[in-house]
Amino acid sequence: MDAPDPFQSAPDETHTEIMHATYAALRKHGYADLTIQRIGAEFPKSKSLIYQHYDGKDELLVAFLEFLLERLEADVPTDGFSDAREHLQELLDHSLPESPESDHTEFMSTVTELRAQAAHDDAYREQFTRTDDFFREHIADIVRRGIEQGVFRDVNPEQTAAFIATTIYGAQNQRATTNSDDPILAARRELEEYVRIRLSAAESET
Repeated sequence: MDAPDPFQSAPDETHTEIMHATYAALRKHGYADLTIQRIGAEFPKSKSLIYQHYDGKDELLVAFLEFLLERLEADVPTDGFSDAREHLQELLDHSLPESPESDHTEFMSTVTELRAQAAHDDAYREQFTRTDDFFREHIADIVRRGIEQGVFRDVNPEQTAAFIATTIYGAQNQRATTNSDDPILAARRELEEYVRIRLSAAESET
């Protein structure tokens, strides 16, 4: 699975270049050592343009997080699936790839680093709450459609979505912060078993 490209097809060139520079500086220096000066060093235009758009680093980083999460949401598989089981499997493949490309790992590491700031920053918490609600409701919609199609049992879609989403987030966080993929792959396999044994209507009837 390729990494989502958060800088593709963005409407404002200067804004996108600022976001790209912020991403590059964050990857290079980390959140704690990030400064406007270091972002400016990655920016191909005059650093004064950054200050024309943002009052300082805090405002810029909140805007960057919003930019990143909006594109993360846009990359979630949503269309072209007639079978809810196939749609849910594609979402698992997308969210927890077995062999992620390095760009994907770096992207998710950046998201994880910013998520950590939500523990004590209300602006970050609000952004992640919105995105988590979107992702969880998207999974619930897939489950509802599967129930209507008769391929999923008559489960509680919201509770099922909360379980799947929380497991995915935990595995993504572990992948971004540890050196072992074994627990992540085990979590993915267990999710697939959950779908096959607990969620699938065909399996529940056997």
